[in-house]
Amino acid sequence: MSVCLSVCLSVCLSVCLSVCLSVCLSVCLSVCLCLSEGKSKSKVCANVFCGAGRECAVTEKGEPSCLCIEQCKPHKRSVCGSNGKTYRNHCELHRDACLTGLKIQVYHDGHCEEKKTDKAVAASPIVCYLANRNELRSRVIQWLQNEVVPDGWFAKGSNFSDTLLKYFKDYDNGDSQLDSTEFLKFLQHNETAINITSYADEENNRLLRSLCVDALIELSDENTDWKLSFDEFLNCFKPGFNPPERKCALEDETYEDGAETQVECNRCVCACGNWVCTAVTCEDKVPAVEKTEGADQEMTEEEWTRRVAELNKHQETVEKMKVSTKDI
Repeated sequence: MSVCLSVCLSVCLSVCLSVCLSVCLSVCLSVCLCLSEGKSKSKVCANVFCGAGRECAVTEKGEPSCLCIEQCKPHKRSVCGSNGKTYRNHCELHRDACLTGLKIQVYHDGHCEEKKTDKAVAASPIVCYLANRNELRSRVIQWLQNEVVPDGWFAKGSNFSDTLLKYFKDYDNGDSQLDSTEFLKFLQHNETAINITSYADEENNRLLRSLCVDALIELSDENTDWKLSFDEFLNCFKPGFNPPERKCALEDETYEDGAETQVECNRCVCACGNWVCTAVTCEDKVPAVEKTEGADQEMTEEEWTRRVAELNKHQETVEKMKVSTKDI
């Protein structure tokens, strides 16, 4: 027992002799333990250096452990990472490097410059990759775990399931299911904890969050109705559940998450087991018929047959990209 705890308890005992002993001692003991834990953490972590993006925490065994920073301070001083991603500040950059296990360095201060793309080919669509989905899921789990209240001396606490059920009831419209809109409102309850910023543009980040909501719903939607019952909602965030890594399928080939392909002038990306494509009208693919001296002349049957064949071939290619992917 620490000296601090011993002194605190001895003072408590002398005070409690003059009042209701059992109640006084229980309250006093809780205060002493809190003081002891605070002193213990500062003492255990006093000489521990965890490096950028990490902070010291005390394990159940009372030993120091370096973990990824739970939450950075909200000050804004944007920096561009070596991965081409813009971060709100240096702390967010190093925290992301810790969470992803990637080596990310500060490339320069300020926002990253957007890469120039060929006008003939559309830029990659905004998608929720497996890493984005899993990061959002981990942040929600961490947020909920922080709200779990252990049983006290005279009051019953709450477990993880109880905490999640409370939020489920708060945002359910009465049909005992959460759709994507209600799910998004649940996340917005704690925007700081679940704020994923993969893009420099805030509007794109909001779109990313909506897409990741759909990916989380798809993860545990057993009856594929795009709504989650409480059991499905609980399964989605069970800390011990390890989400499967789905791949995309196309013409009997499988592709890893993040793989890209091109259909004419549109770019398609594999994200969370689904192909997501841009929807740009390709130039020169179906050119307008120029008016000439013989403009009033109708196309021949052979020309129409060739045109229809070209359009059908294009449609078949697009439909193949819409094929539902299979789990690997």
